[in-house]
Formats: sequence, C-alpha cells, structure tokens
Amino acid sequence: MARKFTNKDKSPYYGALQSLVDDLFSYQEEVRRLDVVMAAESSDLPEDLMEVVGILPPGTYTRERLCGQLNSIINGHAWGQVYGTVV
Repeated sequence: MARKFTNKDKSPYYGALQSLVDDLFSYQEEVRRLDVVMAAESSDLPEDLMEVVGILPPGTYTRERLCGQLNSIINGHAWGQVYGTVV
C-alpha cells in the first residue's frame, strides 16, 4: 500500500512534475494533453500525480498555460508542499 503524505511531508516525487514540464518543453513550444499524459505514464509517476495530469482539460498548452493548470490542480488538492508546483 502506498504511503499517504500529510501536507507537510515532501514526497520522494517532489519536483517530478517540474521535470516532466521541462522535458515536454525542451524541444517544442506547445504540447497536447495527450502528450502530457503519455509522458507522465512513461515517467512512472505515483497515483496522486497521475490524477493531477488526468484532470487536465483537453487541448493544446503553452508552457505557461500548462503550468497554470497543473498548479491550480495541485493547489486545489493542497499538494504543493508535498509534490511542488511547476514553472
């Protein structure tokens, strides 16, 4: 069973979404939701972060828009201190 983190504990996956965003935008200016989901699945993210990615609405994202959407979801779950936010 996966360990549940409190709002004060940093997960071993802290910063994993930032790495995902950096990788996605290392060679392109826009990504589709499907690109984000596929990259997250191949990164073997934990269930909580897969939920964050899964909540993204369909569409095409610039880095700024994707980060805004991800941060909104992360903050809505109060997971900012657990998993970090993205820029």
